[in-house]
Amino acid sequence: MTTPRWRLILNGKSAGDEALRDAVGECREQGVQLEVRVTWEDGDAERYVAEAIDHGVDVIVAAGGDGTLSAVVETLAHREEPADRLPSLALVPMGTANDFATAAGIPTEPGQALALIGQVRPQAIDLLRVDADGTPWWCANLASGGFGTQVTVETDAGLKKMLGGLAYVITGIAKLGRIEPIAARLSGPDFAWEGDFIALGIGNGRQAGGGQQLCPQALIDDGLLDVTVLPELEGEVTATLGQMFKSGTQAALEQLATRARLPWLQIASERPLTLNLDGEPVQARRFRIDCVPGRVRMHLPTGCPLLRGASHQEGATADGR
Repeated sequence: MTTPRWRLILNGKSAGDEALRDAVGECREQGVQLEVRVTWEDGDAERYVAEAIDHGVDVIVAAGGDGTLSAVVETLAHREEPADRLPSLALVPMGTANDFATAAGIPTEPGQALALIGQVRPQAIDLLRVDADGTPWWCANLASGGFGTQVTVETDAGLKKMLGGLAYVITGIAKLGRIEPIAARLSGPDFAWEGDFIALGIGNGRQAGGGQQLCPQALIDDGLLDVTVLPELEGEVTATLGQMFKSGTQAALEQLATRARLPWLQIASERPLTLNLDGEPVQARRFRIDCVPGRVRMHLPTGCPLLRGASHQEGATADGR
């Protein structure tokens, strides 16, 4: 039997995590050839992914938050090879909010997350391809704009480290009195919306910003974007957002939001607009977002709510193939 070869790409902020260190040791004792690479500066994740592909590894494991996952995914997506000729992808959640992992049901304990690789076959999942005024980007989870984006961008790194996802809520409450709506035009197949919005979500995944479920019905294998637009509330912003924190974001969104499911979406704004792409703020006046079906293969739990027919996933051997 061929020895499974995995490459773990670890966000440098979590390099001292003892639980992860123990989990890596257990994998090696079970016969997995598991090597670790630690990111230190911009570009490291991309370089390590390319190296792993050149070395012929079976599985690339992103160990970090949504930003680490996105950095790994972007390099895979840029490759010319089809998804079934690339290493499969796995995730060990080690970020502040872990929005993708939370929505997907990926275990937060490193040992359980790594064990998942040998328990399920990788599933082909979609990615978001984003053109921002001519500059290409890729996104694995969710592109968001407006209030949630500003909260995510402005939340202090130290506060995030101490409080986790709660830090986003605290920052959000502090911003309630100074939310500026954004004027934009949105268009897609049989869809058009124009006006001022305070929140925008374009989902492959369902949530961002520490648990804001902007796209609660999104699936990552349906070939469609889930679009949610929360319009300006005409002087009731503070009261409404306060109620969202009090009673749950979802109830308010269902009453106020415009929703659509589209293969692609265009956004145009007279002023520069910032979209948060899995934690990376990108500013432009025009965006084109396409859903690219089945661009990578990922190990996800049986019954993962982000997959269609997830209960029919089959078991797999430890090489993840």
